[in-house]
Parts: sequence; structure tokens; C-alpha cells
Amino acid sequence: MFFQPSVSDKKITPEKWRDIWRDSKDNGINSVIVQWTRYGDIDFGGKDGWLVNALRDANAAGLDLVMGLYMDPAYYRRLSEIDAAAYDAYLQYALGQSLKQAEVINARWNLPIAGWYVPLELDDWNYSQASQRTRAKDLLVGLSDRLDAPVHVSTYAGGKVASQVYGDWIDALSEKGLHVWAQDGAGTGTLPDLVRQSYLDAIPCSAGVVLEAFTQTSGAGDDFKAVPVDDFAALKRPNQCHELAFFELRYLPWGRDLLSKHLNVSQAPTS
Repeated sequence: MFFQPSVSDKKITPEKWRDIWRDSKDNGINSVIVQWTRYGDIDFGGKDGWLVNALRDANAAGLDLVMGLYMDPAYYRRLSEIDAAAYDAYLQYALGQSLKQAEVINARWNLPIAGWYVPLELDDWNYSQASQRTRAKDLLVGLSDRLDAPVHVSTYAGGKVASQVYGDWIDALSEKGLHVWAQDGAGTGTLPDLVRQSYLDAIPCSAGVVLEAFTQTSGAGDDFKAVPVDDFAALKRPNQCHELAFFELRYLPWGRDLLSKHLNVSQAPTS
């Protein structure tokens, strides 16, 4: 299960967090992939903040923790604007910030770490060129070599490369020891169902599949907005060999308090 921390989540009480994690476990969730622990300048209270306390409760409930690292809020805009010469430098910067965040977590957060998640989504819009995909892979492997737990990444198919190319890309990442999660695209609805299925069919068994438990309501270019799927139990599970994860906690039946707070609290970056 993915959990994407928001500043609004600090309004959730410790008691409610414990209920959420217990319900997660009761519904078959074994691990929490935290999308990020630093979002630009926001660190969600750091070593003494609400996030670290909530995650301690998650671990006490029996959930493994895959800790997200650094996310640049301007990541997608930067990739769309920079030229080939700046591409490499930017990725090195972003992954360098993730390495620093891992060092901070190891030194100060006092949490058992089952894995690290790099929140720079690898989509086929911004990584449409083979040279970009290869370089991103090499830099991620370099980061993985410097961390003390498996590194997780996610991919997304937008129809900009052939499905077999997409599958080969995931396979190449997996062969280097990266734990890849491929989004199923059902919630965003970017691709027609038959096309989307062709990309899902190309995902190798070494990768996990992320089931999007939301329906996007915002348009292209707007701030992301979504609602939970009408029937959570009917989410399509690929009848294949893939490990599964849900995206994300606030859209799941037992996480709706997070969604309510998210919709009603200002998103000003305060902590």
C-alpha cells in the first residue's frame, strides 16, 4: 500500500492512525510504501514530527516500512523544460537529495527500514529516449549501491513508447536489483482500456503492479484531484504473477479520514 503524506495528515490523531494501521493489516496489507519523507522544503516535522510517530505506530501494527525519499515539487516541469545537457545534472541533483534524506532518516528517525522508495516516477513522456532511460537506470543503480536496503521505483505508461519497449525497460531496471512498481493506469484513464492492457501484459513478473484505487476528476494541466473508486472490492487484480500494491491510503475504505482532511485543510507548506 502506498501512502502519500500531505500536510493535511497532521490533523489525524494518534488514536486514529493506530486504527488506520490496524485496519490496513486486517485488510491484508503487509507493508507501507511512503511516497516521500521530504517534499521540497517540507519534512513533515522531521525526527519529532507527526509522520515519524505515525510510521512507528504502523510498524508496531506489523507493517513493514519502505521509506520514500526526496521529491522536488517541480520535478515534472523541470524535466519538460530542460535540454539534454541539463538532464543528467538535474537527475544527479534530485537523487543526491534522496541520498541525503536517507542519511537523515538512518541517523535521526529511529525506524526499521525494509526498503527505500525513490519518488521520481519514470514515465514514458519524460523518458521517451533510450539514452534517457539508460542514464536514469545507471544513476538509480548508483544510488542503490550507496543505500542499505532495496530501492523501489515506479513507472507509468502513457503510450509514448511501444508496450514491448516499456516492458523491456522495466526488465532492465529489475535486472539491476531495483524493485519496480508499474502503475496500472486505471484511475487516471490516460489510455483506452485495450491499449492500457497491452502495457500491463508487457510487465515482467519481476515487477509489481500498482492498482489505482481512485478515479481522476481533474483535467490535463490542472492540480490533481480524484475520488475513491466506487467499488474497491471490484478493483481488477491482474491474474498473473505480479506482487500488488494499492495507490493510495486515502482512497482506500479505511483511509477516508485522510481524504476528508486533505479536501478541507489548506495545503500551505507549513510542516
